[in-house]
Amino acid sequence: MIDTKQLFSLKDKVAIVTGGRGLYGASISTGLCEMGASVVVASRNGEKCEEFAATLREKGYDAVGMTLDLDSDESIKDLVKNVIDRYGKIDILVNNAVDRRNMTPLSSATRQKLQDSASTNLNGQILLSQAVLEHMIPRETGNIINISSMRGIDCPHFPFYPETWGDQSVNYTTEKWAMVGLTKYMAGRYGKHNIRVNCIAPGGFDIESLANDPDRREFYENYIVNCPLGRGANEDDIKGPVAFLASDAAAYITGATLVMDGGWTIW
Repeated sequence: MIDTKQLFSLKDKVAIVTGGRGLYGASISTGLCEMGASVVVASRNGEKCEEFAATLREKGYDAVGMTLDLDSDESIKDLVKNVIDRYGKIDILVNNAVDRRNMTPLSSATRQKLQDSASTNLNGQILLSQAVLEHMIPRETGNIINISSMRGIDCPHFPFYPETWGDQSVNYTTEKWAMVGLTKYMAGRYGKHNIRVNCIAPGGFDIESLANDPDRREFYENYIVNCPLGRGANEDDIKGPVAFLASDAAAYITGATLVMDGGWTIW
């Protein structure tokens, strides 16, 4: 029987976190470092990623920033090669990146906007997973965590949104649902190689920052009243779920979507 502390340890593990310095990304990267992993912080702005990684190294952690453009097959290939050259392996991939530049309501959607959005938020995640799996499969071990959203298991509650905000984006909801489906597909296909694939569906981050904005106060109040825990998610809330799914404590869990939304979607 393995000691429980050892089950949760990520010592000697190598992790890639896409969008690794953003809202949830910074917390994910930090949390994995705190549990002992070596973390590659990756996004389009490699320089900013390296600046953030440097703050982690100052705390004694092993982290490095690298450039990743999920719209580019060459960039995906280069990232994976650079990680393998540096660490010799990839144990954990966290597909967290989100490109919001082409989010659009259904009423004004165009083929180009939808394709450009999906290129990063869905197709790029699939192709990065493909490239990482090429190194996980021969080792017969690996762990992929997809970051979806509570929008990946429900839809926007339109009555809560002020009319001044306009319609909510159709592609964000669609792409986040797709991440749940991608999780199940990869879990089913690669489980025989001892590769686990799971998903996290987080709720709204830092909702409290909207409280003093007159244009967003109504939404804030609706959100808080209708969230069983009565608050939005903070920077620490996603650390535990990611660390758990990345560790051997979750060794018999695959294909699952862990909902981290303060209870929002139970209604």
